[in-house]
Amino acid sequence: MNALIILDLQNDFTPGGSLAIEKGDTIIQVVNSLQDHFDLVVATQDWHPGNHRSFASNNPGKNPFDTIEINGLSDTLWPDHCVQGSAGADFHPGLKTKNIAAIFRKGMDPGTDSYSGFYDNDHKTSTGLAGYLKAKNVKEVFFCGLAGDICVYYSVKDSVKEGFDTTLIEDAAMPLNMQNYTILKKELSEMGVSIIKSEKILNKSK
Repeated sequence: MNALIILDLQNDFTPGGSLAIEKGDTIIQVVNSLQDHFDLVVATQDWHPGNHRSFASNNPGKNPFDTIEINGLSDTLWPDHCVQGSAGADFHPGLKTKNIAAIFRKGMDPGTDSYSGFYDNDHKTSTGLAGYLKAKNVKEVFFCGLAGDICVYYSVKDSVKEGFDTTLIEDAAMPLNMQNYTILKKELSEMGVSIIKSEKILNKSK
């Protein structure tokens, strides 16, 4: 059993959004075309309360992309994004959602950020994603979405730790910082992650 995990393909992370990733919308067609090639499709969604501590606006005197310490962890401050119930938190309208069997929302604790689709950043709170996949007898997990060097990266690392056979579909993810993404992909490869192009999946039948 295999699964495709779509990370945070939301309006605020695509052009026009409050934390837009350049060309973030260009992967949507690839993500849509991949979905029919998997036994299970799951998505994650950033779902922050308005008072989230990772928002620069909630830290007087701080600006977006400043770094502070939250609960003993060094954390980046962001523009307000993916606020619960807002249009920015919605999936991009171009994303095909009919195949998505479950949605795991993250970043709901106002005091802790959550990059990974599996855990909050302090690794004390699980989203339930790992348990869900294991209950479905998923062995192979493939990742795509936004941002490649942040939420996708941390999700891939946690997938390896959870014991899944893990693959990153690199042309179905777009990073905030391409240079950083290149370095992180090398790290993931050294952890045993397979890094492939979407054509490897699209050119073979399910």
